[in-house]
Amino acid sequence: MEELLIPVVPMSHTAHIRSHRKPRRSASTIAMRTGVAGGVLSTLAVAGASGAANAAEPVTQTLELPTLTADLAAQVAQSADVTQQAAASYQLQAERDAAAAKAAKQAKTDLAEAKKKAAEEKKKAEEAARKEAAERASRTAERATLSASADTGSSTDTGSTSTSTATGSAAAVVSFVQAQVGKAYVSGATGPSAYDCSGLVQAAFNQVGISLPRVSQAQSTAGTQVGLDNLQPGDILYWGGAGSAYHVGVYVGDGMFVGAQNSSTGVVEKPLSYDPPSGAVRVL
Repeated sequence: MEELLIPVVPMSHTAHIRSHRKPRRSASTIAMRTGVAGGVLSTLAVAGASGAANAAEPVTQTLELPTLTADLAAQVAQSADVTQQAAASYQLQAERDAAAAKAAKQAKTDLAEAKKKAAEEKKKAEEAARKEAAERASRTAERATLSASADTGSSTDTGSTSTSTATGSAAAVVSFVQAQVGKAYVSGATGPSAYDCSGLVQAAFNQVGISLPRVSQAQSTAGTQVGLDNLQPGDILYWGGAGSAYHVGVYVGDGMFVGAQNSSTGVVEKPLSYDPPSGAVRVL
């Protein structure tokens, strides 16, 4: 322990007075205080040196992170697989939905196109059936004409009409259709330069103020049904069934009829044997 040197101060002129004297400190007290002070100073010096040394060296601290166990790693991997599978499932569902929507749209378009084609095919089939029937009737009539020509002095057997002379409205109808002979046949035409079969019949009866349906099916039931052996001029002849006829014409007397047959012949006047009708109706 270091000793502390204390300087001796000369006694003042009042030192002899008891009240002005400073209390004397004993040597043991001074020594003890000196020792304590020295110890404190020594301790401070050591602490200062230690602090300086510690300040000069950087402090390194090591943190230990938790170690990934095998179970935790497996759980993480499983979670990643589940997430990936869910994403793939969502993508697959989206692709399926898009494909279904595209297929529905295409099906709708195909259905509309199929309906359109079916309507066109039906129209073509009906027209072909009508032409075929007309051609078949034409061939039959030609054979009948040749056969009639071979007969001596015999006329074509029409099996019809006890009255061959038209009168009144019937005469006007007969006169009109005979005036159209030689004009063209055009499907859907109603005159005056071309007709189809029902268009010619409708136009003829319009001349006498009678309004007939436009199509042959309806015209075949427009009046009273009459037998083919009791025809009169102005009767409407039809081919096919009543209500489902595919062709019509007008009986003009003497076993003859006028009709817009087909695009090859146009409007013609022919014997009943040229194209034998199925039935007849009387409107007048």
